[in-house]
Amino acid sequence: MIAPFTGRCLCGAVTYRCEALPLWQGHCHCESCRRATASPLTSFLGVRNGTWSWTGETPAAYNSSPGTWRDFCPHCGTQMAYRSARWPEEMHFYAATLDDPVAYQPTAHFHSDERLPWMHLSDGLPLK
Repeated sequence: MIAPFTGRCLCGAVTYRCEALPLWQGHCHCESCRRATASPLTSFLGVRNGTWSWTGETPAAYNSSPGTWRDFCPHCGTQMAYRSARWPEEMHFYAATLDDPVAYQPTAHFHSDERLPWMHLSDGLPLK
């Protein structure tokens, strides 16, 4: 992945731009992320606050648990980002929102202990 990079929702109303490379890239298997996205895993990239901006409409936010917010497009519903008080210096963008998702390079599976039993992984990435 090279910086800057951009992303958007399905309808194009919510867009973002990141000026720096991601701090990390990986797949999350936690139940909360699965339910928020209706998928067996969710792919994220973490970026440092101050290096990114919303360039279209500001997304709506849902407080999914104490100290945790999920930002989404209020028009089409696309999940855009995840924020948590546990990582106040970072924004976690959903990799599938990238304008160039092929550039995404995950390095690990997070919360693999919550992985669904029918989700078989063969990519060789570390399970954390």
